[in-house]
Amino acid sequence: MSKARIIEMFTSIQGEGLYVGERQLFIRFHGCNISCRFCDEKKRKKDEFSEYEASELIKEIVISGKRNISLTGGEPLLHADFLREVLPALKKENRRIYLETNGILTAELLKILKYVDIISMDFKLPSSTGLRPYWDEHSIFLKEAAKKEVFVKSVIISQTLLSHINTAASIVEKVDKNITFILQPASSNGGLEKIDLLPIFFESARERLSNVRIIPQMHKFLGVK
Repeated sequence: MSKARIIEMFTSIQGEGLYVGERQLFIRFHGCNISCRFCDEKKRKKDEFSEYEASELIKEIVISGKRNISLTGGEPLLHADFLREVLPALKKENRRIYLETNGILTAELLKILKYVDIISMDFKLPSSTGLRPYWDEHSIFLKEAAKKEVFVKSVIISQTLLSHINTAASIVEKVDKNITFILQPASSNGGLEKIDLLPIFFESARERLSNVRIIPQMHKFLGVK
């Protein structure tokens, strides 16, 4: 039986994306396949996790009584084989599975896609992350994720380029122009980073997509996890 490294489990409100304010049980997985410059994962100690067998995690989730389960990280899809053992049991218990992912690991997504209800897919803009572009990976991933309820979100910082917003919006449009695209201004010292071009980013994305929103990380303003 496989095991997974889990940093923490806690109940809180969803602070990002379309389901802001919804109460969820968060399962935060350890580790990620990329390293964005704004990522909270960098602040964690390398040994800050507990190992769980699938049966142990299932038991704790069922005992919690929570229906809405958020798989977050890190990158949960690094633990796809483990989740393939866990999720069927949770679906039998009528749990709703919400996956937060960086939108790169399509092969891993396909292992668990039928058990997932909602996908919150990050669109990693290179001018925001400081990493190489993942345009092709995101395009392939989104085509599969769109078989479920999905929305995409991109962290926006002062260095974000309009051309990268346009490329991301174009990729979403080719899959389905009705997929919600969320611009997520980065949080800094309890407030929002000043982003002068944010209104221009919004209007430019709106030229291609039906549903564009600006939603910051609300949990940071409320002082909760």
